[in-house]
Amino acid sequence: MNSLMTHRLTRPLAAAFVGASTTLSFAPFSMWPFAIISPLLLIILLQNQSTKRSAFIGYCWGLGLFATGISWVHVSIDTFGGMPKIASLILMTLLVGYLSLYSLLFAALSSKLKAHQNLLVASILVPALWLICDWLRGWALSGFPWLLLGYSQIDGPLAHLAPIGGVDLITAFIIGIASSSAYLIRHKKWHFSILPLALFAIGWLTHLATWVTPDKSRAQTFALVQGNVQQELKWLPNHRWPTLLKYMDHTRDNWDADIIIWPEAAIPAFESEVPKFMQTVDLQARDNDSAVITGVLTQKDGHFFNSVTTLGVNPHGAYNYATQHRYQKHHLLPFGEFVPLEKWLRPLAPFFNLPMSSFDRGAYIQDNIVANGAHMVVALCYEIIFNQQLRDNVTDNTDYILTLSNDAWFGHSIGPLQHMEIARMRALEFGMPVIRSTNNGVTAITDYQGKVIAQLPQFVEDVLKTEVIPTNGKTPFVILGNAPLKWFVALIIAVFCAYRIRVRLKKASA
Repeated sequence: MNSLMTHRLTRPLAAAFVGASTTLSFAPFSMWPFAIISPLLLIILLQNQSTKRSAFIGYCWGLGLFATGISWVHVSIDTFGGMPKIASLILMTLLVGYLSLYSLLFAALSSKLKAHQNLLVASILVPALWLICDWLRGWALSGFPWLLLGYSQIDGPLAHLAPIGGVDLITAFIIGIASSSAYLIRHKKWHFSILPLALFAIGWLTHLATWVTPDKSRAQTFALVQGNVQQELKWLPNHRWPTLLKYMDHTRDNWDADIIIWPEAAIPAFESEVPKFMQTVDLQARDNDSAVITGVLTQKDGHFFNSVTTLGVNPHGAYNYATQHRYQKHHLLPFGEFVPLEKWLRPLAPFFNLPMSSFDRGAYIQDNIVANGAHMVVALCYEIIFNQQLRDNVTDNTDYILTLSNDAWFGHSIGPLQHMEIARMRALEFGMPVIRSTNNGVTAITDYQGKVIAQLPQFVEDVLKTEVIPTNGKTPFVILGNAPLKWFVALIIAVFCAYRIRVRLKKASA
């Protein structure tokens, strides 16, 4: 037994198991304590290890997390990608292996900088290093900031740090609590337990702060149409008009709503192919003093965009294809909407030629979508995970966050539920209701605190209709974003580096 406990693979295997358990902290499991326990155990496993060994342990932790946490990606590759099973598994392995490099980097830096040498350093430097690795993962290769630990707290005690500093501030508190607790456990200095307890208490007490107030006088009725169109049938020519008629039938039954919303790419054609249909919807919406927001694919001068547009009552006038106001998706999904290195990758497999995988980017800053007097900042599907992009597009007139999606690519996996969890965090950060319309779920509406006020079951054709109340005021995150947190992290790193240089110079001169 003793030889087993000291075997060189024991810690890496334990780290992989611990990393896999982290998935339990996210939707649909939502066991938030695992988000604290997992990094705590990882940090304990890194104790007294060389930088090389620490890197391997951190890598194994990442393998466990991402192999389980983003397993839903394989559904789209395997079911819709047209790849042989072995090829899809290889591609998934490469993706998980790449994402695990960031936990490797954290573990290596933590060991190299001796970030566990005392309680203060463990409480401040370790969270800073973790955030740096999260930010790198959210930026490199267009970014994939999924499974950030802060998302686990949307129903947890640290949730209300989000309006102050976003999901990253929650992550910082989680790692601060975990790292300081690991130090106490390792060195048995229980009299310092006040530090992690204080961090936890401060995070919990933020729920007492009030940043925005609901304004019932501006409440509006929304009707979200969930078409539940099968992904494999969606783009077949003989299913185009049945799909359009399906959406129109549900819309006619809900003309009493102020705003009716169809999901991402609800219209299974390029907008230029159905101008008469668009004009008809526009006229009917105006006749009923309503507005329809829909996802639609557009093209212009050989460029293709994943877009959102408003029909009916809006400040831009009657529908005209040439002058129609549209939101055009900026942050595209790698391989799903564009293929990096496509000259070499597209010939390799059908997966790299998925339908609609050659889109162009819209501008980073775009006007809000306006429908029946409501101003909405838009995040199309994948974009909802980029809170800074949303923040940069919020205006003084923004009433709601609107996100349209089509998670049919991911079947009955945990992916759509994690996606909804992320959307809920955006509501809490921005202090605004989130309107989320999808093809087959999760279609839902949250209040300004991220609480779901209405939701449809997945995989049913239905309409979600409810009143939504906007808010007055701004959260600190809307005003400042996470710039203060980034400056604080930069200061920590600078001070620590200066301290290390000073120590080395003293030793050199001794």
